[in-house]
Amino acid sequence: MTDKPNHFPERLALLADLNAAQYLTEGLLTGKEDVPAIALNKISEPLPHTAESRAELEPVRDLIDDAMHGFRDGKPTAADAWLAPRLHATLRISRREAADRRFWNYLALGVAPDYVVWRHLSEPKKDGELPKVAAERFRGPANKQAFARLWWAAELFRNGSDYAPVVTVCTNQDMLNTSLRLDVIDHRPTAQAMVRLIDRGTVRTGRDVNALAAAINASAATLMYDVVAPDAERDGRPLRAWIEAAESAPAVPRRALPEGPGEERVPETSVSALVDHFAELFTEAPVRGKVVADDAKADEA
Repeated sequence: MTDKPNHFPERLALLADLNAAQYLTEGLLTGKEDVPAIALNKISEPLPHTAESRAELEPVRDLIDDAMHGFRDGKPTAADAWLAPRLHATLRISRREAADRRFWNYLALGVAPDYVVWRHLSEPKKDGELPKVAAERFRGPANKQAFARLWWAAELFRNGSDYAPVVTVCTNQDMLNTSLRLDVIDHRPTAQAMVRLIDRGTVRTGRDVNALAAAINASAATLMYDVVAPDAERDGRPLRAWIEAAESAPAVPRRALPEGPGEERVPETSVSALVDHFAELFTEAPVRGKVVADDAKADEA
């Protein structure tokens, strides 16, 4: 497997899609080769905020090392729930900054290609084909790229400063993979209502999650969630203060959850209203395999 990169600059950087593509070799994707770090850093671009401590590379790399070490004896997928809130709290970037694919390209190829291989290498195949990482885990859309998906999950599912809902989402791979593709997930009460249904055990399996997501998406075509379940008015000041506080913030805790921006929590009345609505949608949603199981029980009776 790809070894830990042995040449780090002091700062994070940006790596254009076209430049990133040339490093997505078969050797890298199969975990047999390293990224030529010196050459890559020569074509990377500096961040606009290079004078700020949040541009420092070492805290991010240390966090990723701890994730791989802490979950080395289990399934790599289990690292998602631990890393997502801590990555978000370590980077302290805005949505505008997070929308720049160049940032995530560099994080995957210039900072932690070994993590991407460790986390996303496919299972061995019976036909003898080498296990491989999909190229989109290094350079891809936000719902696929190894680090962007974790950051956006933390951003969309945190409840103000509380990252606990993020842990719920990232513990369920189907929820994590499906929810990030939904346009309605940007509505905070919708996001928290989906989490609540998982916490209550109403939604359990991957098939349940997929059925619920499809039902919510379809219902959004006729029901305006932001009207029936309004969110608190967003105030950008807590986020700006949180980002500025990066200059004096200590490293994120490894055992306890960190605290995110001190934004107002999602109104509980809105979450409750959508929980009831989504639960009703779910009872009528076609869950793959559910009808077969019910029919089998009826036959046994």
